[in-house]
Amino acid sequence: MANELDELTGPVNEAGRDVNVIAKQIPVTVGTGSKVFEVVIWILPIPLIGGLIWLYKKRKAADYLDKLQQKIQHDASQIDNYLEQRVMILQNVARLLDKSINLDKETFVEVAKARGNGDLNGQGDAVENINKAINVAIEAYPDLKAHNEIMDAMQQNSYLQREITAAREAYNDTVATWNREIQEWPTKRIVAAKKGLTTRIPFTTSSEIKAAARGTFF
Repeated sequence: MANELDELTGPVNEAGRDVNVIAKQIPVTVGTGSKVFEVVIWILPIPLIGGLIWLYKKRKAADYLDKLQQKIQHDASQIDNYLEQRVMILQNVARLLDKSINLDKETFVEVAKARGNGDLNGQGDAVENINKAINVAIEAYPDLKAHNEIMDAMQQNSYLQREITAAREAYNDTVATWNREIQEWPTKRIVAAKKGLTTRIPFTTSSEIKAAARGTFF
């Protein structure tokens, strides 16, 4: 039998294709078959036992989804924690630089924006803008690289940047688990449909960051 996706004969998209996250929440639904399934459970030869087992499994599935939902919140909060720490570090660097040079005041506007923005994507973009402004300032004044406080802070900034990346991956992994689990039939899907649950949207980056990633750096 031939492979359904045959990489040897194509078709191949020579132009390539960009990948985007679809920002859409898909509601969980069940059809008539699921409703019939639940009815049949109660009319089995031993209906009481079958029904009680079914109720137990639904309760267990509901508890599991509730806990998974809380984990999504926890993972999102971890991203915010690291972002807040990074803002504080960059804020200190900005103050140190401002003592030595006339740092662009827009940098401090971005600091305020980052501290007040609760959106996972928007907050991250604001922090990246701060980081970019500070890096430009340091490159323009090479002597500042010898400033121990500034260098220590920038090392902490690099560490937190890696932690934010890891936290976003953990968040996306949990979201992927959620999106998969709520569709598992019969128990979880039926419970999710009755609770009106939907899929979750994973972390995405802005079009500006994507464009910058395609740029030439060297």
